[in-house]
Amino acid sequence: MKIRVLIGSFCLAIILLSGYLGRNIAFNSQWPLFEALRTTASIIFAVVGAWFAIIYPDRLKKSFRGGASDNSGPGIHRLFTPIVHSTAILATVLVTGIVAPLLQQFDWILEHRNIFRGISYGLLVLLTLWQLLTVLFSLIGPDMIKRHISRQDRAEEAAQAILPKKKEKND
Repeated sequence: MKIRVLIGSFCLAIILLSGYLGRNIAFNSQWPLFEALRTTASIIFAVVGAWFAIIYPDRLKKSFRGGASDNSGPGIHRLFTPIVHSTAILATVLVTGIVAPLLQQFDWILEHRNIFRGISYGLLVLLTLWQLLTVLFSLIGPDMIKRHISRQDRAEEAAQAILPKKKEKND
């Protein structure tokens, strides 16, 4: 628990410092970073969605058709988390792309553009850190598959060690 508080405090400090230092970075310079973040969120959404469809095809079918599934374990929720987070990040970037040009029409915003540049850059850093965490969450899918295969291999090796070896037909 203490490590989470420490990491959270560190991230908050980075976001606030970035907002302060980002006051002099024009939004035109920030936007390519928002676009890269949008692309990353889209890729994570697609990749984890594909893993979800591969690992839990029956659960996915039953979700759309209705009915319960027998194979919905805790792994399904861990795999679904990056999809939800990437969707939220993607939506935030899309809304930012629409709202920012509209806000630039107001004189009051232009008079205080340094403050809004800092807010924008702080948002960019927040979303980037969030996406980094989402990328780490997305590694859960391959790790689940790897662990499952390792368990199967160990079980097969244990069974082979106990069971008598089959004689070859040519003997």
